[in-house]
Amino acid sequence: MKDIKSNLDYIKDEIILACDKCGRDPKEITLIGVSKTKPVSLINEAIDLGLTDIGENYVQEVLEKINSLKPVNLHFIGHLQSNKAKQIVPHAHLIHSVDSLSLLKEIDKEALKNNKIQDILLEINISCEESKFGIKDCDIQEFLDKATSFKNIKIKGLMGMAPFLDNKEDTRPYFAKLRSLFDTLPEDMRIYLSMGMSGDFREAIYEGSNMIRIGTAIFGAREYKTF
Repeated sequence: MKDIKSNLDYIKDEIILACDKCGRDPKEITLIGVSKTKPVSLINEAIDLGLTDIGENYVQEVLEKINSLKPVNLHFIGHLQSNKAKQIVPHAHLIHSVDSLSLLKEIDKEALKNNKIQDILLEINISCEESKFGIKDCDIQEFLDKATSFKNIKIKGLMGMAPFLDNKEDTRPYFAKLRSLFDTLPEDMRIYLSMGMSGDFREAIYEGSNMIRIGTAIFGAREYKTF
């Protein structure tokens, strides 16, 4: 593994190259460093080098790290159980993984308690894999209709993951599908399109992503833990 600075520089250069290829401005792209299982010292080093946004997957890990992190935007990107919303809402800049009305209800309730409007993304199961979380694309309109009753949340866009494929070009139809769905949202919800990870962020950028979630390519292979 290279050092964190070299990894960040490489990713930033690749973002520029991908944007040049598809005629986009690299400034449109928010880079989230996915720091799950990584020590606070390594995350703070990345923050010192200019990383402004980090992504975490596990509630317990957020709680263990949050008080030792330098100022940073914390994105919760993992599956969130409704009964854990109260632990995440006080700390989350953006929750990416909202996939049920029951979770939306709990986030709204906890946001009210914390006197905030919680920004969220709806997670869409674009690959239609049974093992993946997310709302089915055919259910999105019904979900949005019901979501309007919640006053302390703000839907800011969509999140999704393409399946893991040997040929990364084959991920593009999945990203294009999510972009098409994103384009049907009301204008005030078309803020963030969170798609693309270490192995496929270039293809995601080609298809319109403006928020990429990069873990391994910045911090190295994840350390497997149970939270």
